[in-house]
Amino acid sequence: MLRRGRAMRLGSYALLSAGTLAMVFPFLWMVATSLKTPQDVFTLSLVPDRVTLANYAELFATTPFTDWVYNSFAIAVIMTASVCLFDTVAGYVLAKFTFAGKRLIFIAILSTLMVPTEMLIIPWYLLSAKLGWVDTYVGVLFPGLVSAFGIFLMKQFMESVPSDLLDAARIDGMNEWGIMLRIAVPLVSPALATLAILSFLGSWNAFIWPLIVTQTETHFTIPVGVAFFSSELKDTSGWVLIMTGATVSVLPLILLFVIFQKQIVRGIALTGLK
Repeated sequence: MLRRGRAMRLGSYALLSAGTLAMVFPFLWMVATSLKTPQDVFTLSLVPDRVTLANYAELFATTPFTDWVYNSFAIAVIMTASVCLFDTVAGYVLAKFTFAGKRLIFIAILSTLMVPTEMLIIPWYLLSAKLGWVDTYVGVLFPGLVSAFGIFLMKQFMESVPSDLLDAARIDGMNEWGIMLRIAVPLVSPALATLAILSFLGSWNAFIWPLIVTQTETHFTIPVGVAFFSSELKDTSGWVLIMTGATVSVLPLILLFVIFQKQIVRGIALTGLK
C-alpha cells in the first residue's frame, strides 16, 4: 500500500513536471530567440551561441514600440479602473437592492456572456464608424469599459456581505455611496483584486478588436504592433524582432504576478468557492 502511494505520488510529480515544461518551454524559446543574432534565429539551441542585446535596441530605435507600450498601458489602466468602478456598483445594486425587473436585468447581463466576441465586432465597428471613433483610443476602449463577468462576480460576493451591517450604517446616517465604499468594498476586496488583475491582463493582451479599430501605426497596442512585424517580414531579422517585442510585452505581466501573487491565488480560490 505504501509503495502504491509512493508510485502514485511520483507519477503525479512526473505528470506535473511534464505539463510545466510544456508551458514554460515556448516562453524560454521566445526569450532565447530574442537574444540571438538574425543568422542564428533558426538554430535548434535553447542557449544562444552568441548572446546579444542589439535586438532590443533595434526594436525601440526602428519602431514606435514606446508608443505601443504607452497605448497598451494607458488602455489597460483605464479599462481596469472603469470595470472595477461600474461592475462594483452594479454588483452592489443587484445584490443589496430590491426593485422590479432585477432578476430579468441580471439574466440579460449573464446572457451576454454566451455571445462570442467575434459576433460583436461588426456592430462595434459600425458604431465606432458612425460616431467617428475609428482609429481613436475611445474606439479601442468603449467595448471593455463594463464587464458582464465582473458584474456577476461582484454580485455573488456582495451577497455575502451581511445586510444587517449595511442597515446599521443606514441608521447611523451614512449614505449609500459611503456604505458601499467604506463597508461593502473592503469586505469583498479579494474579489475586487481578482477582477482588477483579470481585467488588466485581458486588456493588455487584447488583439482582435484593437487590430480592427486602429489604423495608424502610432495608435497600435503591443499585440497589434508585434503582429505588424509578421506582415513586414523580409528576412530573419523580422522573426527576431517579433520574439523581442513579445518578450518585452510579457515582462509587465510577470512583474504584476510577482507583486500580486498572493492576491491572485486568494482571489481565484475564493472565486472557485463562490
